[in-house]
Amino acid sequence: MMPADWKSRESALLAPWAMHAAESAGRVHPEPAHPFRSPYQRDRDRIVHSAAFRRLAHKTQVFTGYHGDYHRSRLTHTLEVTSIARTLARALGLNEDLVEALALGHDIGHPPLGHAGEDTLDDLLRADGGFNHNAQALRIMEFLETRYPHFPGLNLSREVLEAQATRKKDGTAPAPMLETQVVDAADSIAYDTHDADDAIELGLVSLEELVALPLVADAAARAALRYGPLDPLDPVEQRRAVLHELVDFQVAELAAESRHRLESLSIDSVAAVRDAFRGRDGGPGRRIIEHTPAVSAGKKQLEKFLFQRVYRSDRVMKVRTAAQEKLTRLFHWYCDHPDEMPAGFRERCGEFGVPRSVADYIAGMTDRYLEWDHARRLG
Repeated sequence: MMPADWKSRESALLAPWAMHAAESAGRVHPEPAHPFRSPYQRDRDRIVHSAAFRRLAHKTQVFTGYHGDYHRSRLTHTLEVTSIARTLARALGLNEDLVEALALGHDIGHPPLGHAGEDTLDDLLRADGGFNHNAQALRIMEFLETRYPHFPGLNLSREVLEAQATRKKDGTAPAPMLETQVVDAADSIAYDTHDADDAIELGLVSLEELVALPLVADAAARAALRYGPLDPLDPVEQRRAVLHELVDFQVAELAAESRHRLESLSIDSVAAVRDAFRGRDGGPGRRIIEHTPAVSAGKKQLEKFLFQRVYRSDRVMKVRTAAQEKLTRLFHWYCDHPDEMPAGFRERCGEFGVPRSVADYIAGMTDRYLEWDHARRLG
């Protein structure tokens, strides 16, 4: 029988290199322990119940302004990342509750309109520190969400805040735990594959073009071995088989390569994970959760192809430019009319300045709310 309490369960199931909740550094604002949920289970639930998480359902992943329900939103992308990350965590004996919390919260700082919105806000805030969705997620976690009467933010465990801080990549965060590294790798697998899927669905590229890339060609060969000949008149069936194999192969390969690295480096604790990242004896460090060089090279080729043919295609850029213009106009309107923002954002203007407070407000909007508000304010 499985242990009934979470401490015994983690002790029985987790590897020595996993982050055990019993070893958590706690929360910024101390709270009593929950009778049957671990700290990371509570973190997961707090993220899922946050307003920022709910709004992901109506925020663009990549394809701003395209009608239809097939392509990903930030929420569906987040759920796909969480699924992949949990699979990797279980395969490597990591803390699944912590991984789930990190994955569910990793994109809550994204503004509307996908990366077009982020790039626009970054330009508009150039004189005020810029805008980065990873830093904004941390800002939401620590400050902007107001769900509890005695402290700001969600009061998540320090490990969750630390993990989100590593994504800012500003050199101030500690070396990442394996749980953090797993979520980062799962994010990469998810968006590479699923952005390709959405691009084919929208007619921006073809499966034949993708199969010309070595990593996708390998997935196609594996799909043929698994399923046998597929109906040549059913391109959707072919696409799904190839892209399913692309995800499945990357996850399996990453788990095997990471397990090999754990063993070769004699990793036996979270401290050893951090030492490996920083580099022993002053030498270069490394992430443990990484693909083989061959798969990493294939992923770079796929990402280069997507950047050139999808993210910067004429069709996408035309819609992107129009969306950025609307966001820019609305930003300047609120900077001129800060009293039109909700009370919490108005009150923060004195502490953080009008531009940052306006960015906080607009970043929290969904795509459809921004469209509605722009029409309401500016016609």
